[in-house]
Amino acid sequence: MTQPCLDPMPSGSLARRQTHGVRVQWQDQVVQIGGGAPVVVQSMTNTDTADAVATAIQVRDLAFAGSEMVRITVNTIEAAREVVAIREQLDKMNCQVPLVGDFHFNGHKLLTEVPDCGQALSKYRINPGNVGKGQKRDQQFGAMIEMALKFGRPVRIGVNWGSLDQALLARLMDENAARRQPWDAMAVMREALVTSAIESAQQAMDWGLPAHQIVLSAKVSGVQDLISVYRELARRSAHPLHLGLTEAGLGTKGIVSSTAAMSVLLQEGIGDTIRVSLTPEPGGDRRREVVVAQEMLQVMGLRAFTPLVIACPGCGRTTSTFFQELADKVQTFLRDQMPVWRRQYPGVESMNVAVMGCVVNGPGESKHADIGISLPGTGEQPVAPVYIDGERGPTLKGDRIAEEFQALVTQYVERRFGQTAVSEMAKH
Repeated sequence: MTQPCLDPMPSGSLARRQTHGVRVQWQDQVVQIGGGAPVVVQSMTNTDTADAVATAIQVRDLAFAGSEMVRITVNTIEAAREVVAIREQLDKMNCQVPLVGDFHFNGHKLLTEVPDCGQALSKYRINPGNVGKGQKRDQQFGAMIEMALKFGRPVRIGVNWGSLDQALLARLMDENAARRQPWDAMAVMREALVTSAIESAQQAMDWGLPAHQIVLSAKVSGVQDLISVYRELARRSAHPLHLGLTEAGLGTKGIVSSTAAMSVLLQEGIGDTIRVSLTPEPGGDRRREVVVAQEMLQVMGLRAFTPLVIACPGCGRTTSTFFQELADKVQTFLRDQMPVWRRQYPGVESMNVAVMGCVVNGPGESKHADIGISLPGTGEQPVAPVYIDGERGPTLKGDRIAEEFQALVTQYVERRFGQTAVSEMAKH
């Protein structure tokens, strides 16, 4: 008899590449990147940083959604001067999320002229492709590393193929031309990204920045290019790696591209912090990129952030919109409860909730979930049995099924995970 060709799945989290551990901190909130820590979710504001109030509000909203670090643009003297005010506003709102300063072109000047900005930030992002040209490059890059050393701040050396160090690229192109069998242009470009990141990190360490204060990234906009570059970067470096397509795009295209690229690398144990760089739709919610990043990590079994709703896609048996509306209400309800539940009920983020649309797979899927509801299909008997820990529970009817099911979910959380909280308190 032929044996099934199945790759064994690891139990628990996937095996991770071993890296240095980088500590990013503001007051009591500490984020560990690499060194065996869980993959970190981060995001970036799109407000004018010189508008301290608007930026602080967006940072708070992103942190509330689950961003564990938030990057802000620091591109002008006015923006640099407002960083302290942004930090103070966040502290007043009891939001201690670490802020990362995104510097390009003039970061050396801004950090030198507004040192309070460097102290209010928890981490710096430096792009070696645009810190300066010629002799100025080393001076200006060195000035930024000096400020990182002064304040004890970690640095992400973030290479981007849209702003690659042209001198380095020219050097590698010359070396390639001398090869017996030259590489194609894209292979040289990918090598330039990796070399820029590694050489810049080594230069920073030569100036005194410890290896455990350096994160690397080499961001591109092509899925296969990203996979290739990060595999090579992981092979040649022990620094933690920040993953992300630099311009993922709009809507579903951006989500699919980011997930396709990063999930391959994460499956291979590559990647210590991620950002899903979605182009927001006009008036769109910036927090969407945080939710996508969390869900990517959660469905891969790498982390758990919030109970996920398992729901069928619908078919001709579910022509009513009721079950779709219920699934959306339940998912929104769960996310809204998590800021409180996360503190009160340890482990609740791993809970599975099923909202199924008809009797074909509904009862079975609901039994597999921690708690689930199986709605009747169109034209079938208008009753909706609830299953709790695999056993059939109450049956819901009428116009308040959503509210009644949410109440049952809340009771389940209190009963099951409240005991976990009591047990944890007893240990201490």
